[in-house]
Amino acid sequence: MNILIDREAAAWYKEELGLTEGDFVRFFVRYGGCSTVQSGFSLGVTKEDGTNDIAVKVIENGITFYIDEKDVWYFDGHDLIVKFNSAIGEPEFEYNK
Repeated sequence: MNILIDREAAAWYKEELGLTEGDFVRFFVRYGGCSTVQSGFSLGVTKEDGTNDIAVKVIENGITFYIDEKDVWYFDGHDLIVKFNSAIGEPEFEYNK
């Protein structure tokens, strides 16, 4: 599994979350919502002060985006693709096997 994030999406997170180079953003599983990979769960996003048990990460625009080991099950072998959707003005998630 991998995380792929385009520059525009990374820049959006940097602006919206007040991030600076060297910061960490964690994608995590939360109960509720809808997803194309796990029914009854959805993906959350949070700024972190440090790292936990990183399973996969990518650095874009000086920010480390990552997923913890404990949340890998959610992706069911899919890559997480984060793209900026200019029509809605925010990032969107895609899952690709």
